[in-house]
Amino acid sequence: MTLGVFLLVLFSVVLDVIGQLCFKMGLDRLPELEGGFRLRAFWGQVFNAPLLWCGIGSYVIEFFVWIEALSRAPLSLVFPIGALAYCGVVLAGKVVLGETVSRRRWLGTLVITAGVMLVAISGA
Repeated sequence: MTLGVFLLVLFSVVLDVIGQLCFKMGLDRLPELEGGFRLRAFWGQVFNAPLLWCGIGSYVIEFFVWIEALSRAPLSLVFPIGALAYCGVVLAGKVVLGETVSRRRWLGTLVITAGVMLVAISGA
């Protein structure tokens, strides 16, 4: 894998993590609706939430970055490396959102990272 492809995939992973953080923080900041769940009012709130739009923007940019990475390297190589987004989301959830991450979840994150490293090394 070339450095350029690696950087594209890494940028895609970062954009994915940013998008997920924006979605979570944006939804957490929405006020509760009185009288229970009302779909029309909920969607009105969603369309007026700047962090949700930042998440969507992040995903739009990620789409184009991902397409560029796929045009330069095999899917069987870049897709497993893209799984690092799962690891990034767990880490960002802990660091940015203050979420509790169990030992089992950290172990799973470590297993994913080890698998990505095996794929990346074998694809060189």
